[in-house]
Amino acid sequence: MLSAIGLDERQESAYRALVALGAAEVADLAHRLALPEPETERTLRRLEAQGLAARSSCRTGRWVAAPPAVALGALLTQQRHELERAELAAAVLASEYRAEAAAPPAVHDLVEVVTGASAVAHRFRQLQLGAADEVCALVTGRPVVVAGPENDAEERAAERGVAYRVVVGREVLERPGGPAEIGAALGRGERVRVVDRVPTKLVVADRSLAMVPLTVRGAEPAALVVHASGLLESLAGLFEAVWREAVPMRLGAADGTVAEEPAAGPDATDLEVLSLLLAGMTDASVAKQLDLGLRTVQRRVKGLMELAGVTTRLQLGWHAYERGWVVR
Repeated sequence: MLSAIGLDERQESAYRALVALGAAEVADLAHRLALPEPETERTLRRLEAQGLAARSSCRTGRWVAAPPAVALGALLTQQRHELERAELAAAVLASEYRAEAAAPPAVHDLVEVVTGASAVAHRFRQLQLGAADEVCALVTGRPVVVAGPENDAEERAAERGVAYRVVVGREVLERPGGPAEIGAALGRGERVRVVDRVPTKLVVADRSLAMVPLTVRGAEPAALVVHASGLLESLAGLFEAVWREAVPMRLGAADGTVAEEPAAGPDATDLEVLSLLLAGMTDASVAKQLDLGLRTVQRRVKGLMELAGVTTRLQLGWHAYERGWVVR
């Protein structure tokens, strides 16, 4: 918990022990921490250098803890000062970057090729930690580089309030540990959906940066990092298309297992509204015919368009026939 102000786990444990004991000799503290005495003494000297511990003036060989409010407060103030300096430096660099970016970017600046397993994993982690609003991902059942317990970027980003929308292939549910991973993601508040087959692995952060793997048989892992461009818009559009067709996942209420939500569809009133509109009636006429408010009819039509993933009423009519909501 105190690692944010520069203490490692051993130093934090020693300081907490000193606070609890009030004062202690090296041998007693070493026994309490299950450490060799020389290592305990080195840890105490580091705490002394940071102003968190001191040798007792009343009794030789005993160490006492500095008051937390004073000692930790000083370290926190120093940390805030360093963060402010880092933020200022970042603002200056961002200003310089914007000035450089004002010129039309060269084609090679829009796509970055990352080669090597460690480089790909690092870039994937960086992409998530740098996200401010949303991360969208298509996930297959064959993780190669970016999976594993050491990849904590997803948890850290979610803790910061970054929204996640993830579509997994059904094969993910069939591999060992797959349902548990999905359950953990749902538990963090992420939205997860499943499809029979994911077209490709893909990650899009804030619709400003995307990462897609390069798969060449026999070659080392590689990936494309795509910056703002028409290609990025196409990749974001691919995700949205897969997301619309995917089935939402949910946590079981009792045992915490994952399950697919029932497929959403129009209710009986929606179908009546849709049938009358396709028959050529206006919104006002449909409202009068069904004894509904005009805004209610318009809200239901908007909901049907969102459900079908379309933007015009003409498209809605076509999708209604394709999905069997209405018959000719």
